Amino acid sequence: MTVERVLIVVPARDEETTLRGCLESIATARAAIDVPSTVVVVLDACTERSEEIARGFDDVLVVDRDHRNVGRSRHDAVCSGLSTIEPHPSRVWIAFTDADSAVPPLWLHEHLAAAAGSDAYVGAVVPRLAELDAQRRRSWLGSHPPGATLGHVHGASLGVRADAYGHVGGFLPLDVGEDVDLVARLRAVGFLITESERHPVITTGRLTGRAPAGYAAYLHDLAM
Repeated sequence: MTVERVLIVVPARDEETTLRGCLESIATARAAIDVPSTVVVVLDACTERSEEIARGFDDVLVVDRDHRNVGRSRHDAVCSGLSTIEPHPSRVWIAFTDADSAVPPLWLHEHLAAAAGSDAYVGAVVPRLAELDAQRRRSWLGSHPPGATLGHVHGASLGVRADAYGHVGGFLPLDVGEDVDLVARLRAVGFLITESERHPVITTGRLTGRAPAGYAAYLHDLAM
């Protein structure tokens, strides 16, 4: 099915140090595709400058919530974005990333390539290695040969056709693992999923994250 609109969803909770870079990287990726796109940033219980930064981008839809729950935030952003665009959900592709991450220039190209033959896309996420201490950097490099990220689901590099998303009920209100849960439900009903390590999203190397048992916790445990 031809994609007529791309909806890019970014949840943020107190991400003033990384949000601008995230949105700038998305702007570069949007400029590299011919399909019209919409960006939605959902600010969940933000108490610092994230709102000011997000509203500084003229073509970004900003949604303010107080869920303190990433699953609800992502779902609200999807609903808000879909309400502003015209194509049928079967012709809308939703791309997800996180506010502490930066997408590569061809990230949306990779999503659209997957959309040509699949219902969802699971991409790779790698940390900013310069932000890791030497022990964790060695551990990460030693445990990630080519192919190691395949099979791992990350909300920072995830895509799905809007009608498939709606068919399974979208993200559930989970504090963590909402991305893994969504992909599991898509697989369970037979939707086709493409996995790729091409054009990985770069995420922060911080060791204390917003979600319990999330990617930051994984990086923290590398030292063990």
